[in-house]
Amino acid sequence: MITISNLNKTYKSAGESIVALKNINLNIRKGEIFGIIGFSGAGKSTLIRCLNRLEEPDSGRIVIGETVITDLNEKELRLARRKIGMIFQHFNLLDSQTVFQNVAFPLAVAGHPKLYIREKVQELLALVGLEDKGHCYPSQLSGGQKQRVSIARALVNDPDVLLSDEATSALDPQTTYSILELLQDINDKLKLTIVLITHELDVLQHVCDQMAVIEYGAIAETGPVDKLFLHPESYTARRFVSIIDYYRDKRSIMEGMGAGI
Repeated sequence: MITISNLNKTYKSAGESIVALKNINLNIRKGEIFGIIGFSGAGKSTLIRCLNRLEEPDSGRIVIGETVITDLNEKELRLARRKIGMIFQHFNLLDSQTVFQNVAFPLAVAGHPKLYIREKVQELLALVGLEDKGHCYPSQLSGGQKQRVSIARALVNDPDVLLSDEATSALDPQTTYSILELLQDINDKLKLTIVLITHELDVLQHVCDQMAVIEYGAIAETGPVDKLFLHPESYTARRFVSIIDYYRDKRSIMEGMGAGI
């Protein structure tokens, strides 16, 4: 479904070259939830933004379905992006627009009939559990509800691929899991391919089928999520697993102390 070949990206800053991505090669199968994990600055957000060319790679090839994304001109890319939904960490909602208007915005810009827009938006608000919030403004919503609006908007053009750039990192743990369960439900119902960028190992464990670890702009390891937990190979994966183990042990000790009181 998604094939990334020899992808490279370098930024220029104050006369220096900063390598963000180095020779990235990945294959993501149709219909799976694929996680990409790494510490801050590892290059994971740059990678996901290259998939729809919000960031322009310096070299390499990206194929989504049968479309070579890296070969498209500006007009072709605009059309292709309609089939690549994206959700962001900070929601990117229009504060002056209602929930209904935020979700409808891409359809209105594309010139769809009002009846189609109304039916489509109502369908998606029901899918994300916000059928009674269409009249509300973003300021009236919780963080989790805002992210659900963002997800509904990302689905409005019936995409084949959904990109999630740290979509749960601004949310509390309980809300994070509710959003992850929603993404799983969407994956099951709509058969979407979901690429999920995160620095939260629990997120991978909860919803992802396969994963890649990115380290200093390069892919350090790939494979099933269970492999990362049981047999981590890269420095980054071992660090993530050790952090998880530390907090699990600490929680167990605290719970044991509480039981002894």
